[in-house]
Amino acid sequence: MKIVFLARSLGLGGAESQLVTLAAGLKRRGHKVSVFIFYNENAFAAELAQVGVSVRSLAKKGRWDVFPFLRRLLRGLRRERPDIIHGYLPVPNILIGMMKPFLKGVKSVFGVRASNLELKKYDWLTRLSYRFEADFAQWCDSIVANSETGRARAEKLGFPVERMVVIPNGIDTDRFRPDSDARARIRAEIGVGDGTPVVGLVARLDPMKDHPNFLHAAAEFCKRVPNVKFVCVGDGFPAYREYLEKLSIRLGLVKPIVWMGRREDVAAIFNGFDVATLSSLSEGFPNCLAEAMACGVPCVTTDVGDAARIVGDTGIIVPPRQSVVLAKGWFDMLRRIRDEGSGLREAVRRRIVTEFSRGSLVVRTERHLRELIAG
Repeated sequence: MKIVFLARSLGLGGAESQLVTLAAGLKRRGHKVSVFIFYNENAFAAELAQVGVSVRSLAKKGRWDVFPFLRRLLRGLRRERPDIIHGYLPVPNILIGMMKPFLKGVKSVFGVRASNLELKKYDWLTRLSYRFEADFAQWCDSIVANSETGRARAEKLGFPVERMVVIPNGIDTDRFRPDSDARARIRAEIGVGDGTPVVGLVARLDPMKDHPNFLHAAAEFCKRVPNVKFVCVGDGFPAYREYLEKLSIRLGLVKPIVWMGRREDVAAIFNGFDVATLSSLSEGFPNCLAEAMACGVPCVTTDVGDAARIVGDTGIIVPPRQSVVLAKGWFDMLRRIRDEGSGLREAVRRRIVTEFSRGSLVVRTERHLRELIAG
C-alpha cells in the first residue's frame, strides 16, 4: 500500500510519537509510507530516515497562510498518488475532508485521538476545528479512534458510527524498558538517592493536563511525606508555564519540585520515577502511562480516557480535579511498592508487553487499511 500520513508537525507529543511508530512499522512491513507535515518541526527525523519513511514539510508560514498552503498540499498529494491518506488530529482531518473531492480513488482515514476536551479552555480556532471535524467526517471512508472513550465522544458529536474502529496505541517496549543505569543517572540529575520517593508527571503544559491539580496534590502530599521529589517534564506556552511556576511557589513547592522542561530522553526519565502520574481532565489513550509502565513504573492516574483500561489492577485510579484523593493515591501506591516490590514492577511491564505492544498497533492498522482498500 501507498500511505500518506498528514500531521501538523512531528514534535515531541504523544500523537506524534504514535504516528512515527505506526509509519515506521508499516514501512518495515513493506509498504510505501510518507508523512506530510504543515511546519518544519521534526524531532523524529533520524528515526524515520533510518527506516526509509519520507517526510515532506509543506512550509506553512503561519496560521493565516491558507490558500498557498492548500495548493502545496494538493500538489503534493497528487504527485504522491497514495492509496490512503491518514490524518492525525482535527485540522489535518478537516483538510483531508476538503481534499477528498480532488483525489479520486484515494481512501481517507480520520485519526481521532482525544476524548472529552473542555473546549472553553482553548482559543476560538481550536473550538471551531473540533466542530468542523465532525462535519467533514461524513465524507471520509474510515475513522480510527485510539480509545473507547474517543470513539464514544466522536459518536456523540455526530461522527458516522458505522465507519468507526478502535485501534489502541502501541508502545515500543524495546525503547521503554527497565534500565537501572538510567535510573541512577536521572536521580543524580535531580539530586536524590534511592531512599527519596520520586513522583513524576510527563505531559505538555496544557490546561487539559491539569497541572494545578498535580501541584495542589503535591502540596497536600508534602504534609504527610516531607522527603519527596516531584518532577514535571514537558513544556508549553510561556505564559501558562509562568503561571504554573508561580503557583508552585505559592504552594511552598520550591524545594520539592523539579521543572525539567522538554526532554527527548523520556524513557530514561521514566526509569528515575518511583510513581508515574497523570492529573488530566481529559485524555484519549494516554501514552505517558503505558510508556512508564513499559519501564516497570506503577501509575496513579485520574479516571480519564482509557487510563483505567491501560493500568488495570496494577495502578490506582482517582477522580479528576480532586487533589487530596490524588495525593492519597500516591501514598497508597508507594506503600504498595514497598509491600510488593519487584513483583509489582514486573506485572506493570508485562501488562503493556501483552496488551499494548507496537506490533499489535501496526498489524491491526495494516489489516484495517487493507480491508478499506478492498472495499
